[in-house]
Amino acid sequence: MRIAVMGAGALGGYFGARLAAAGHEVVLIARGAHLTAIQERGLKILSPCGDLHLSEIAATDDPRSVGPVDVVLFMVKNYDVESGAQAIAPMLKSDTMVVTCQNGVSAHDRLGAIIGMKHVVPGVARIPADIPEPGVINHSAMWDTLSFGELDGRVTPRVAALRDAIIEAGATAVIPDNILHDLWVKFISQAMLASITTLTRLDMGPLRDNPDSRALFLAGMAETNRVGRAVVPDLPEGLVEQTWKTISTLPDTMHASMLDDLRAGKRLEVDYLSGDVVRLGRQYGVPTPIHEMFWSALQPFKYGSP
Repeated sequence: MRIAVMGAGALGGYFGARLAAAGHEVVLIARGAHLTAIQERGLKILSPCGDLHLSEIAATDDPRSVGPVDVVLFMVKNYDVESGAQAIAPMLKSDTMVVTCQNGVSAHDRLGAIIGMKHVVPGVARIPADIPEPGVINHSAMWDTLSFGELDGRVTPRVAALRDAIIEAGATAVIPDNILHDLWVKFISQAMLASITTLTRLDMGPLRDNPDSRALFLAGMAETNRVGRAVVPDLPEGLVEQTWKTISTLPDTMHASMLDDLRAGKRLEVDYLSGDVVRLGRQYGVPTPIHEMFWSALQPFKYGSP
């Protein structure tokens, strides 16, 4: 299988490296010091699932040089979806599958509006990883799941082939019965986790332990759930309670990557987290005062340090 990873940061680099080590033809599309390090020294994965060092792996900053591929793992930031969609066009064949792995619930529609929905397969990545130095990816827990599926729920040959390839490469791949349900299950916790840890500059521990901030966290999740049920009426019941059980097991030091971006003075994805809760709430007539507050308060930092 010929695979391009568009946005080979921590997540894209991890899955790309596993697939390359398993024998697939993988091209990483990256930029900056990370790209330079990969081109000069290869890519190193540090992981409890097994360390890996690929001394040679194809990497470029120019998607036009890659040529047609079977699969694009589309892992750019949310605010780069539209420009990324234009950039991958030269890699697309009539049957190329593009798997979205962005935070939130809107990336697949925005991508499909540009490249055509026939190419798009929505996905959800669940893997804690970061880049401690260029050319090195630190994967910090045993879970490394990529969930993806056709919007109509069919297990088509293309999604089955990618699932099998990822599993054979030693990572975890899941084709859920309904990918929209899976997107919203993650979004219900993620939108609030991102906004509350970023705005307060706190890890999960103190926010979870304090009864007032815990109540705010739960109320924000419930707000997102109400929006989700308006957008996807058959969304399962009990998702707030189910998701909070997972949040309760997270390390005290856990926080959203958006907080790391804020601290580094980088652009934030807030418009696609609390911002999408507010946007969809307005569209479907669901009040979202909690997320409107977080979204509004983080606006001065949206493009980096004000």
